[in-house]
Amino acid sequence: MIPYKQPVRHTGRDILIGVLIALISIPISMGYAMVAGLPAIYGLYGSFLPILVYGLLSGSPRFVFGVDAAPAALTGALLTSLGITAGSEDAIHIMPLITTLVAMWLLIFFIFRANRLLKFISEPVMGGFITGIGITIICMQLPKLFGGVSGSGELVELLIHTYDQATNTFHLPSFLLGLGTIILILVSRRFLPKLPMQAIVLVLGTLLVALTPLKNSGIARLPAVESGLPKPVFPDFSYISADFQTILISTFTIAVVILSETLLASSHLAMKHEETLRPRREILVYSLGNVAAAATGCCPVNGSISRSGIADQFGVRSQWMSVSASLTMVLILLFGTGFISHLPVPVLTGIVISALIGTFEFSLSSKLRKVDKSEYIIFWAALLAVLLLGTVYGVIVGVLLSSITFIVRQSRPKIEILGVNPAETGYHSLARRGRNYAPIQGVLLYRFSGALFFANISDFEKGLEAAIKPDTRVIVVDAVGISSVDVTASERLLYLYHTYKAKGIRFYLASHVSAVNAELRAFGAGELITNKAVHSRISLALKDAGYEKPYPLEEVPKVDEPPRTAHESEQAWANGEE
Repeated sequence: MIPYKQPVRHTGRDILIGVLIALISIPISMGYAMVAGLPAIYGLYGSFLPILVYGLLSGSPRFVFGVDAAPAALTGALLTSLGITAGSEDAIHIMPLITTLVAMWLLIFFIFRANRLLKFISEPVMGGFITGIGITIICMQLPKLFGGVSGSGELVELLIHTYDQATNTFHLPSFLLGLGTIILILVSRRFLPKLPMQAIVLVLGTLLVALTPLKNSGIARLPAVESGLPKPVFPDFSYISADFQTILISTFTIAVVILSETLLASSHLAMKHEETLRPRREILVYSLGNVAAAATGCCPVNGSISRSGIADQFGVRSQWMSVSASLTMVLILLFGTGFISHLPVPVLTGIVISALIGTFEFSLSSKLRKVDKSEYIIFWAALLAVLLLGTVYGVIVGVLLSSITFIVRQSRPKIEILGVNPAETGYHSLARRGRNYAPIQGVLLYRFSGALFFANISDFEKGLEAAIKPDTRVIVVDAVGISSVDVTASERLLYLYHTYKAKGIRFYLASHVSAVNAELRAFGAGELITNKAVHSRISLALKDAGYEKPYPLEEVPKVDEPPRTAHESEQAWANGEE
């Protein structure tokens, strides 16, 4: 059943767009099939049944499912690590097993609701990972642009291979044809984004090689293939014994990339169009789509961000687009495969390279460099790990760095000392230079902006101790940013309460959510609540300590600037000054 019912006028348009998507998918899917280590025809095999399954079952009407960059690159890398030659009979025979295992992992993700774990894969990690994969595939394919053969391995090996190929087999007509393809697509993407330039350059390049003197120039073409739909195939599990650990880890990584890249991108489109997407159901659809791909002998498949973007630009409203694209590809396989032997390899390579350039996330890197240096480092660490160590290590390095950054940030939240001004409401940081705020006499207003737990309770205590003055008689912790406490923090808060009480200093927590009180009781610090050491507002804590407005201040507030109005304070907060 097609989930989205649209008026007939939209259905007709979506069917036509589906035909266009199928035509655009011809060069892209064939190119990525070759990246994955399969003959080009398998790209077409993977472009009719998986997209049909996705179109009938998915809740994302404008997302295109099929052979795409990241899974293809990871699959090609897996074949290389297994010592299997790209395009060989071994590569064809093992592929159903690889795709089936990826589908199995996705099914496990569905069962255990793995969509909840996506929050642990940060955008810088994914951006660096995808960019690294894109650069790796380009380096693999680059020799085919000038008449050579594709390489394998990591960045250094690929660069050495490309240099050797350029030295020994460089073919100028092939290079000019491939380079022209890339330039035309990139220029059209900038100035004519809705023009299906990939399909256009494929036709133009084919005609150019077939009808001009380039016909006899030695430009490589794809081998001829038989027409017809693929015969159903079944996975050969005997290949697992070859290198069980490598296959299992690599297929797990491919499944994680399919899950994260497709689900994040489809969720983004759903939010853009105010649609409801059920992430867990989508994961099941990804698994079934890969089962369909395995049945055709194709490599693992996922959502294509580039082709989905094209579909969105043309205003797709329903899954009729996917159904139409699938049926169009069936007709091509039955009656139109004769053209494949005329396709020039440099043109197909140029289409793949230009598509990969579109996946680069260097704009994200530029933004991170300006606003968050740690995440900027994570982006480049993930990218370089993919290039130098391989795709699996790229994910591991990125996730580890994200986890470390998260722990460091949580363990070192921002600490501020607050003051007041009689002419303004609220309590404000004394670190704001030039503003007219002053401490309350005998009172330490201490703000700690983060969950309080075993890793940062010592920083909480050190900051508090450093801020206490000889005349401090009241400590009020502005706990509006403390969303939770653990058993260690609860015990230390109770200890601080008794320690400061023995020194004649009253200790309060204020402005935190009520759930913190429940945690304090559960962890044995309920005495703080019983003795009224917690309050819902700072003003109530001060009132309990005997302080009423107007508060006595340690000094007369500076008048470098006049007190702010409520509107000015709101604007300062919006600008990040508060």
